[in-house]
Amino acid sequence: MPTITVFKDDLESLLNGAGTASRAVSIEQLEEWLMLVKGELKGHNIETGELRIELQDSNRPDLWCCEGIARQIRIKQQGGLKPYSFFAQEPKSPHYLIVKPGMEQVRPYVAACTAKGYRVTEKGLAQLIQTQEKLADIFGRKRKTVSIGIYQLRNITFPVTYELVKPDEVRFTPLGMEAAMTLSEILMVHPKGLEYGPILAVKSLLPILRDAKNQPLSFPPIINSREIGEVRVGDDELFVEVTGTDLLMVILSLNIFSTNLADRGATIEPVEIRYPTGTMLGKRVKTPQDFGKSKTIRIKAIEHALGQELGETVVRQALEAYGYGVSAKKGSVNAKLPPYRHDMMHTMDIVEDVAMSRGYAEFTPVMPVQFTVGGLSGIEQVSDRSRELMVGLGFQEIISNILGSPDQYSKFMRLDGTEWGRTVEVDNVMSLSFSCLRQWMLPSLLRIEAASSRAFYPHRLFEAGDVAIPDSTHELGSRTETVLGAVIAHATTHFSEIHSSLDVLFYYLGEEYSLEPVQHPSFLEGRAGCIVVSGKPVGVIGEVHPEVLERWQIAMPVVAFDVNLSQLATLG
Repeated sequence: MPTITVFKDDLESLLNGAGTASRAVSIEQLEEWLMLVKGELKGHNIETGELRIELQDSNRPDLWCCEGIARQIRIKQQGGLKPYSFFAQEPKSPHYLIVKPGMEQVRPYVAACTAKGYRVTEKGLAQLIQTQEKLADIFGRKRKTVSIGIYQLRNITFPVTYELVKPDEVRFTPLGMEAAMTLSEILMVHPKGLEYGPILAVKSLLPILRDAKNQPLSFPPIINSREIGEVRVGDDELFVEVTGTDLLMVILSLNIFSTNLADRGATIEPVEIRYPTGTMLGKRVKTPQDFGKSKTIRIKAIEHALGQELGETVVRQALEAYGYGVSAKKGSVNAKLPPYRHDMMHTMDIVEDVAMSRGYAEFTPVMPVQFTVGGLSGIEQVSDRSRELMVGLGFQEIISNILGSPDQYSKFMRLDGTEWGRTVEVDNVMSLSFSCLRQWMLPSLLRIEAASSRAFYPHRLFEAGDVAIPDSTHELGSRTETVLGAVIAHATTHFSEIHSSLDVLFYYLGEEYSLEPVQHPSFLEGRAGCIVVSGKPVGVIGEVHPEVLERWQIAMPVVAFDVNLSQLATLG
């Protein structure tokens, strides 16, 4: 979870809004208010006034800054959010940025705005830099999907152009350096080039931002120009841009940044982005932009989740006091997030915000009416026993993420278009790398094996964990089951070796099984079997197909089995 550093007097001034006198806030009061943002005070330096705050909400990047924390508290105190006028669609934007053809091959999207009237202070600059780094590193996955640049507006002549150039075609002096360098030199020499260069490592053409006078602004996502991109204390006209690979994430990041600057007293002017081809928001996209949509939720659903009758008025007031735009209907409310948020994925997100806005102390605790003695479920007993046995057989346990990509769980396993390749997909996904749930255990084990080529062989790995299996007969459309997977990898491994491990496992579990021939795309034909218990299939075993190993870039032969412990526990 992100931990940020803010200055107490800076936070106090933002709590009251730009242009109003700040008033001191006690640490005790601040700790109480931090509950509104799922924040916890981790440290307070009395001499410098620095506060270390840990944020517990990974879905709210707008809160990872001093301005965002102050905004959420201020909205609660004022009972609602005062609108930001620059999000309203105006007939014409005073500035525009041209995206040249070919950018879709590297880093296709950009958003930008100007900010005038806020004179940058030392503490304000520290917060701008911290917000820039937190958004790019955490929300932007270390600049892969989002990176942010801030510039001195007075030195820029519009229109700005976002285009591709040859690595040695453009020279400029990057931040932190004294001499001009080409883009290829920046990648080889500059600390930021060495750190973030792999994002662009295989590109023959590199992205550049430059103005109408051909002055380079930056080499995104690596480094800004020192002449234009070095913001100093006292600057009062700024240009902000965000580049990335996901249009909505890029615009959301700019929305957050522009709102922060507006909270400090800046006047925000949108910039029109002109794309060579259409995007999901059109060919000409004005940024910042409120692209959020409203959601209608029944009052009864909120009351049922919170266990308390609230009524339409209370729910509406609670959401408004948390920053939502709300319109009430009969028995329901239509709620819309503010433009700097995009985390409404489920009804429970709104329910949680109602609870936080009202305060958890407002809800009467209810003691359990039944008291029972806890114990392990049957499936946990089977999985725990299986883990003990696998360790005893010389296997090493791993614990991996249930989320992954369709490529890993289906394409790499030669399962595209087959029943084995069906997965449960994540709606409103933020990253394709984590867009579906695994349907069996072998891909997770092969992912670890692919990263372990330098470890001494033989490799004997196993994992017992959850998988999600599509099931149209289930009320949720899928079922969650516990599966045990194991792999053995070394130069001379073969079917009999993994078969003997399976044999010992089932012997000590007290289960009788048989193997039946099966044609499974992930295994060699004639070297795979279906594991059958009491006449029902509970898993698969075999020698992994060479094409699967090649796709995972695994150089050694691999044998594996995959056993559904949930089915095994039911049969037992």
